[in-house]
Amino acid sequence: MADSFATRAQLDVNGKSYTYFSLPTLGKQFDLGKLPYSMKILLENLLRHEDGGMTVGKEHIEAVAKWDAKAEPDTEIAFMPARVVLQDFTGVPCVVDFAAMRDAVSRLGGNAGQINPQIPSELVIDHSVQVDVFGRPDALDLNGKIEFERNAERYSFLRWGQKALENFKVVPPNTGIVHQVNLENLARVVMEREVDGQLLAFPDTVFGTDSHTTMINGIGVLGWGVGGIEAEAAMLGQPSSMLIPQVVGFKLTGKLPEGATATDLVLTVTQMLRAHGVVGKFVEFFGDGLQHLPLADRATIANMAPEYGATCGIFPVDAEAVRYLRLSGRSEEQIALVEAYAKAQGMWHEPGAPEASYSATLELDMGEVKPSLAGPKRPQDRVLLSDMQANFRKNVGPLVANRAPTDRQIQRFEKEGGGQPQAERLAAKPVCSKINIQDQDVELRDGSVVIAAITSCTNTSNPAVMLGAGLLARNAAAKGLTSAPWVKPSLGPGSRVVTDYLEKAGVLTDLEKLGFFVVGYGCTTCIGNSGPLPEAVSKGIAENDLAVASVLSGNRNFEGRVHSEVKMNYLASPPLVVAYAIAGTVDIDLTTEPLGKDRDGNDVYLRDIWPSNKEIGDVIAATVGPELFAQNYADVFKGDSRWNAIASPEGESFKWDEASTYIKNPPYFDGMTMDVGAIEDVRGARVMGLFGDSITTDHISPAGNIKKDSPAGKFLQSRGVQPADFNSYGSRRGNDDVMVRGTFANIRIKNLMMGGEEGGNTLYYAKDGGAGERMAIYDAAMKYKAEGTPLVVFAGKEYGTGSSRDWAAKGTNLLGVKAVVAESFERIHRSNLVGMGVLPLQFLEGENAQTHGLDGSETIDVTGLQDGAARRATVIARKADGSEKRFEVHVMLLTPKEVEYFRHGGILHYVLRQLARKAA
Repeated sequence: MADSFATRAQLDVNGKSYTYFSLPTLGKQFDLGKLPYSMKILLENLLRHEDGGMTVGKEHIEAVAKWDAKAEPDTEIAFMPARVVLQDFTGVPCVVDFAAMRDAVSRLGGNAGQINPQIPSELVIDHSVQVDVFGRPDALDLNGKIEFERNAERYSFLRWGQKALENFKVVPPNTGIVHQVNLENLARVVMEREVDGQLLAFPDTVFGTDSHTTMINGIGVLGWGVGGIEAEAAMLGQPSSMLIPQVVGFKLTGKLPEGATATDLVLTVTQMLRAHGVVGKFVEFFGDGLQHLPLADRATIANMAPEYGATCGIFPVDAEAVRYLRLSGRSEEQIALVEAYAKAQGMWHEPGAPEASYSATLELDMGEVKPSLAGPKRPQDRVLLSDMQANFRKNVGPLVANRAPTDRQIQRFEKEGGGQPQAERLAAKPVCSKINIQDQDVELRDGSVVIAAITSCTNTSNPAVMLGAGLLARNAAAKGLTSAPWVKPSLGPGSRVVTDYLEKAGVLTDLEKLGFFVVGYGCTTCIGNSGPLPEAVSKGIAENDLAVASVLSGNRNFEGRVHSEVKMNYLASPPLVVAYAIAGTVDIDLTTEPLGKDRDGNDVYLRDIWPSNKEIGDVIAATVGPELFAQNYADVFKGDSRWNAIASPEGESFKWDEASTYIKNPPYFDGMTMDVGAIEDVRGARVMGLFGDSITTDHISPAGNIKKDSPAGKFLQSRGVQPADFNSYGSRRGNDDVMVRGTFANIRIKNLMMGGEEGGNTLYYAKDGGAGERMAIYDAAMKYKAEGTPLVVFAGKEYGTGSSRDWAAKGTNLLGVKAVVAESFERIHRSNLVGMGVLPLQFLEGENAQTHGLDGSETIDVTGLQDGAARRATVIARKADGSEKRFEVHVMLLTPKEVEYFRHGGILHYVLRQLARKAA
């Protein structure tokens, strides 16, 4: 390690002497007094990794030390996280890639044993449990049993990785959600590591293969979600190239009023930051309001950074962070190191401290926050509780406008005659399906809540909202209220600690009285693992094509994500999830209308059962303590009897099973040599898809249900897998044959080439001309690939929002897509495309496919790339009649390192060649 600025210093804590790189020492040469907390972490990272300029040089350190808050990002730096955290949906393909790289590096002359994580890498299995069973005491056990039966092959593979790979640990199923486990146990806040005979102390920083890795920002740890590709590179010791970011300050004042929750606060923050625009920026929270914001509330806000579009949403280390470390059972030695290091580095926050300089500043008085939800399909679309009924009625119209009328309706409306066109009259009339469920004859309508899920890391980590939901359930049950019979209620705690404090408070039984039994410890409904609806409900929805709803305490509600039969999805706090389960519909104003009637027939309103802030606080103080964390994390990597009973292969290299439909050696490295290619122009490409705004990674690579008549479903059936055993796309991410067929296969995706119809189809244009032939995107892509025809995708704004899903880039690559041209990209997906060798291009301001008159029938050239040196390229679109349209686009290879990765064919190819050269 170089030390150009002589910042190496010693810190004595716990009887140990630590070497650290002192920011106050650097501050004698540069004015660091107004540097934001997050920038101090970046600066320390550069000081510690300075290597004479090969990766980090003196000029990079100076660039951050002299950071100009208002400057547009244009200086590249290399950031190296201290550790990596993975979840199983994205972690399995990471381990698959490691196994494949072990084979590939051997073929290139290296040693398979070279391929190991170089930094601590921990995987939490939390995405595989589904809500198959609900509303009964044995739901947790039965869902766990089904989970292990479905995923035995994947889990066997992960157990191989746990044994074969160094610096790699697995937190087994049935423990908790990755971000909750990260917050409660894995996070160090300050790391210690022996390097070259010295014991170093440095900030805990993390990359995660889930976009909500930012939840850890709540405790002062800088980290964000990356694609599996970038995470693998970090695990292999490769720094991540990034531009020095702008930092938006978010000043919090006041405190939450009676009746408002952390969920309401984060939905407000998300709406404000989305409106401001923070994509690619850091967000840093400060202000006197922090002293009224418990750590769990901070983590809730930080968790939603992907929803407001920021790289991170970080809080500083302060007395509250230390209090949480003690509460969650960290050792006194670790706590002492955190506090001493933060204070020594000027990273400790005290109320009333001088404000840092920010690129822009927003401010919110938390006392003005009101109860809210978000939906029906985007987390930034906040809706006041009082406006929910109006929001539903406004949004349901387009969903039912094209609904085919039943014969009975047609006969009735023909008798009425006159006036409005029939379609308008039908849309204006309420539609219901009569079903029998739980031995009751009931009516299912548009807006009926069919899923009410307390799920996801956003809220299930927060004692205030979880105990709030339990107390509300207690008050409701005392009045004889229960969930509507057509509702599928579920409770997926963030960790076993949550169950313990719900039990200790005596409210778990009250939640169960309303049907909210624990169904599993994992992401469940929020990731799309909501499981099947009761058969009667499914038939009722299908009978009249009803626009039914889900209400979930999640962070994502994109189209097609929660459940394929549910068209409207609203994010809400856990107490409101319980309330809507009782109401049974979103077509209600809970601020003025009763939820139901008590045993004596009296109306019961939401205000009658809502617990007070003091009541919730008193219960937290009486129930949540360090002993709960200590007992639940004593053997966190050990697992239960099911986990330990799984057999797994031995050996340095993995023995691939050609018959497997879960784990397969991917084709990325087939035919790879040591020769590095060039970035060539794209010639004669066809348009695979023409998409609008807000195409999410869920649209591109769904995680949920595999339809039996989809390309992936047909493939699985051809391999002898029955539809009942399909599992989910997320669980099959270790098999490229399944995943490439699932790319762009979301049931709600709209390819404008198809007139806006839903589903993963396109028009295939044969080389001999003629009209486009309708077929599945996968089938068309394979035809084009057989002809040697490259593909491009056109899209609108915010392409690739959502989860840090590497398969959204991997699948795009394997379909043969060479370039994606969009109005704007979300940060992680753009990076993933680069990492997989797919060129991201951006329309000039104010331009898009429509302004250029593109309809998808054109052949496309992309010229002027100059082997990656060009900042702009030219797109030439040729119609069948020979006419041409030319326009310029931005080349979104943002750093020299990205250009280098792209020349290699992707980041993993780059790393493999580096390792093979070292071995030669």
